[in-house]
Amino acid sequence: MDGAPLEFPDDDTGDALRRLRRNGDDLTEPRDVDFTVVFATEVAASEFTEHFKKLGYKVSIKESNCVPDLPWDVLVVRHMVPSHVEISEVENELQVIADGLGGRNDGWGCFSQKDHPRTN
Repeated sequence: MDGAPLEFPDDDTGDALRRLRRNGDDLTEPRDVDFTVVFATEVAASEFTEHFKKLGYKVSIKESNCVPDLPWDVLVVRHMVPSHVEISEVENELQVIADGLGGRNDGWGCFSQKDHPRTN
């Protein structure tokens, strides 16, 4: 990188990426990024989970009740560089399937590479 600051769109994903960068994260390093999708029923969450397992994603399901009307959380993990474009693409891919099952994206997150440096 030539030292110029990375620019991100003015949205939730851009805000999160700016916070990571401001805290010293190396946003060029790939890492597991966790995407949460929430559903009203276990059946819908399970169907969604099976779809993404077949595509090779790491996926888990639990009843968390974090969102009262959508108590079932599905965690979809993708190893990637956390770029705005790629995060948005994954969220869109998830939402397309979630739409048919009454679910919705509920955010994403990852560990900072500053906090978890690579080991050789």
